[in-house]
Amino acid sequence: MKPAYTQVKEFVQQHISSGQWRPGAPVPSEAMLMQQFGISRMTVNRALRELSAEGMVTRVQGSGTFVAELHRIASNLTIRDIQEEVLERGHVHTARVLLCHAEKAGAELARSLGLRSGARVFHSVLVHLENGVPIQFEDRYVNPAAAPHYLQTDFTQTTPTRHLLTEAPLTEASYSIEACLPTLEQAKHLGIGKQEPCLVQVRRTVSGAHVASVVRLVYPGSRYSFAGSFQA
Repeated sequence: MKPAYTQVKEFVQQHISSGQWRPGAPVPSEAMLMQQFGISRMTVNRALRELSAEGMVTRVQGSGTFVAELHRIASNLTIRDIQEEVLERGHVHTARVLLCHAEKAGAELARSLGLRSGARVFHSVLVHLENGVPIQFEDRYVNPAAAPHYLQTDFTQTTPTRHLLTEAPLTEASYSIEACLPTLEQAKHLGIGKQEPCLVQVRRTVSGAHVASVVRLVYPGSRYSFAGSFQA
């Protein structure tokens, strides 16, 4: 079982990365978190201290804890099309489409996409390969209002990222990156052992008035790395 302070951190991180808590929004007070998780103030304080050190929240003496403002750090990391990345390395990109259909959104997914529970959404699952070796498992949900032609697209020829950047130009995005073990399905399609660590990026994109998509990208840790630079 995960330590109590880790559960609090993940609870806060999930609400921030999904976009439910916007920059500058208040985080539940220590007293509320103590009551919700049934833990001590010291444990809650540790979780918030670590989140503050990681730059996800800002703690203001006498006022509380708030989601960190985005303007406090600038990043030149960009949303890349994995097909372009592979081609730039002089290699061959291919994709296997495991799923591409419409379905009803559950309550949590609907909130992330800014829709009502049970609303129709598009769901695609792909495996991207570089020179025949799987390097990314992509599990994506798309808002039909942002990309109405999504299901008619041949994703063996273009990527969901490229289609969305064209049909639903990006105006805002949030993401988180963490290390996780793959699910049995992910391990199978990536051709890795179920105990091999993976890098997981969860990304939420907005196009104008609509949340365009929520995607979970799983990369075998031995085959992929993220790189970028930051400046204050």
